[in-house]
Amino acid sequence: MTASFGPLADMKVIELAHIMAGPVCGLMLADMGADVIKVEKPAGDDSRRFVPPEIEGESAAYMMMNRNKRGIALNLKDPAGLDVLHKLLLDADVVIENYRLGTMDRLGLGYDELSRLNPRLIYCEISGFGRTGPYAQRGGFDLIAQGMSGLMSITGEGPGRPPVKVAAPISDINAGILAAMGVSAAYANVLRTGKGQRVDTSLFEAAIVQTYWQSAIAFATGENPQPLGSAHPLNAPYQSFETSDGWVNVGAANQSNWLRFLEVISAPELDADPRFSSNLQRMRNLPALVRILDGYLKKDTTANWLARMEQAQLPAGPVLDILQMHEDPQALARDMIVELDHPQAGPVKTLGHPVKFSETPAEITRAAPLLGQHTREVLAEMGYAAAEIETLVGSHAVIAA
Repeated sequence: MTASFGPLADMKVIELAHIMAGPVCGLMLADMGADVIKVEKPAGDDSRRFVPPEIEGESAAYMMMNRNKRGIALNLKDPAGLDVLHKLLLDADVVIENYRLGTMDRLGLGYDELSRLNPRLIYCEISGFGRTGPYAQRGGFDLIAQGMSGLMSITGEGPGRPPVKVAAPISDINAGILAAMGVSAAYANVLRTGKGQRVDTSLFEAAIVQTYWQSAIAFATGENPQPLGSAHPLNAPYQSFETSDGWVNVGAANQSNWLRFLEVISAPELDADPRFSSNLQRMRNLPALVRILDGYLKKDTTANWLARMEQAQLPAGPVLDILQMHEDPQALARDMIVELDHPQAGPVKTLGHPVKFSETPAEITRAAPLLGQHTREVLAEMGYAAAEIETLVGSHAVIAA
């Protein structure tokens, strides 16, 4: 039942992670062919209770984060359940965990112990603040990471407004992607040297790396960058403008694009305006520039402006809502919207894998598991006899669907 596709087809991953950052790492690896076995507690991943919305009783949030994985449920408070997990990890390539610091050690599943038993093991830890430093003991959430990283100080419509969180849980998602990158790099090293290692990242760091431009400005000037709405901190015009019936994003940041933009909006006089003669001047006079450009863009519809900008080869695009994005022809052409058949919910849609491989393509073929859906299957692969499996199920050391 293991995968036979993708660049990671021989990788066995045990996911001891819940809610989001860890499961994002697991789904990225699963999409690339790894056999990801999600280990849940008897009550299931907490995201199973993130409702509404639900489809036929199944949490939409859980199904989004856990497609392409096999799922088992173990009672780690039962010695027999813990023993199953120990055996599962003996030949694993990767374990992903996002428990509080010390939890895995107390279960006898810490890095030092497992690496002695399985020297090739890649031990991936995703936490709020990382496993070292003064905040290592703290729990972490996306909101907290966004605030402490500086992201909330640069997000919003302008200076003097209340802090604004990026609507998507960007530190959770990015931490999962960074962890998958780290695991893939560590796996390449295992194939070369035979030695596993610890991979440690956090929500805090995942949010910090979103501030590259603003940190560059702060390092250079000693001043705090301020929120700019949809505008860019280094280039102008590069932001959303209101049209007669909606919004359009315009990327006229460099000089050649700026001149093309002036042709599109029929504003040649702005080329001679010293306030806008270069990117430096446009950034210095950004409020005035935006006021003037707003007046031009409001004269026509989004569709008409986009047609003209495309003809002029000017970077531009509409501001889509989520449902519109799901129907966008480019998103569909890139297989970013995928439909799966779930055993309980029926046909469900999910997001596709964002990296395309010419020789070993990623695939999304398996809906998120029911609680304990693959427990019997995985235990049988481990060598447990049918009678042993039923004994474990009957004692509630393991949960099987």
